[in-house]
Amino acid sequence: MMKMKLHWQIIIGLVTGTLFGIFAAWNQWSGFTQDWIAPFGTIFVNLLKLIAVPLVFASLVTGISSLADISQLSRMGGKTIGIYLLTTAVAIIIGLVVVNTLEPGSLMPQKVGIELQKAYQSNLDEKAASVEIVKDRGPLQPLVDIVPTNIIGAASSNRSMLQVVFFSLLFGIGLMLVQSEGTATVARFISGMNDVVIKIVDLIMLVAPIGVFALMAGTITAIAGDDLGTILELLKALGFYSFAVVLGLLLHVFLVYGFIIRFFTPHTFKKFFTAIAPAQLVAFSTSSSAATLPVSFDCVEENLGVRNEVASFVLPIGATINLDGTALYQGVAAVFIAQVLGIPLDFTVQLTIVLTALLASIGAAPVPGAGLIMLVIVLEAIGVPSAGVALILGVDRILDMVRTATNVTGDCAVTALIDASEKRAEERA
Repeated sequence: MMKMKLHWQIIIGLVTGTLFGIFAAWNQWSGFTQDWIAPFGTIFVNLLKLIAVPLVFASLVTGISSLADISQLSRMGGKTIGIYLLTTAVAIIIGLVVVNTLEPGSLMPQKVGIELQKAYQSNLDEKAASVEIVKDRGPLQPLVDIVPTNIIGAASSNRSMLQVVFFSLLFGIGLMLVQSEGTATVARFISGMNDVVIKIVDLIMLVAPIGVFALMAGTITAIAGDDLGTILELLKALGFYSFAVVLGLLLHVFLVYGFIIRFFTPHTFKKFFTAIAPAQLVAFSTSSSAATLPVSFDCVEENLGVRNEVASFVLPIGATINLDGTALYQGVAAVFIAQVLGIPLDFTVQLTIVLTALLASIGAAPVPGAGLIMLVIVLEAIGVPSAGVALILGVDRILDMVRTATNVTGDCAVTALIDASEKRAEERA
């Protein structure tokens, strides 16, 4: 009997979890769902986060130490960062074109806007401290934050993934430059560690359908409580805004990533999206690029044939600086809030949105909700009251799922591109 493919198992878990969440909210089972079902989703996410740091370290060090020389690393690094920044800038521009064309903010009744701000003001107040910390940083603070003072401390939190990537890069370069019997032993040990970690990822993915089911059921009931009408009211009030965000994300995925796959990789459109479907679905259900990283590795290496030394370098960097979906959402949300509040934004101001959102997305924590804090920074930069964030908090959790799936799709697309580019460079050499 043929075993059902993983992405179909996850889709079934996602759909049945959504249906169960709706059924639970309808029958006032939210308490039961949060107590007895949602924890399994939390366990699944915790398992993925548990393995993320060891996976990044082992795979990145193994990949770098296997490179021919430092020039190959420099070439690959320059292309990776350049392409990530370019696709992020394009994503923001697509979002601004969509939101200026559709003008979803003009359809928001003033009364509904006022009620939403009142309802979610407490949520906004909770983020105020984090926002103030980010606003008070100097211009070079993001660069300072990349270098950890204590690698053990950095490895203890997925919010510090960029610091783990930096240390892994440094360790891998040192291992590549020092050729001795001792370092060969270290390299073999870390390579073995990498094999073990990858096998652990395979074991974790056996429970992925159950984890996704529990995550979706828990998300629906957490938003709706025991009143399904809550979700329907939010979607009715913010439906066109949500449509604008999702439309922008879909355009970016199919136009930008589709262009990359069609013209710069040997893969067909269908093959690529079938190959990365498990990563997209896990990203959608967890809203965390860091938690999805183990699955992304498995998809690009096993399904697309990307070499480990490329995937281990490009994917971890992508999870920390390539947040196309988040950056696009920030552009749409900023203009939407300005439209609701009746604040006109000229070309210069919208150019500021592009630059600010691009910089804000680099190094943002690859965890749920980080995009909201960055959005407040964008709003402050263009003179729109940050309290307006309360307008979109009701649907942010749902949209966070979609934009995280977009982020992960971008990571996989650029990884496939870099792998194809490196193979062509090696053939010419």
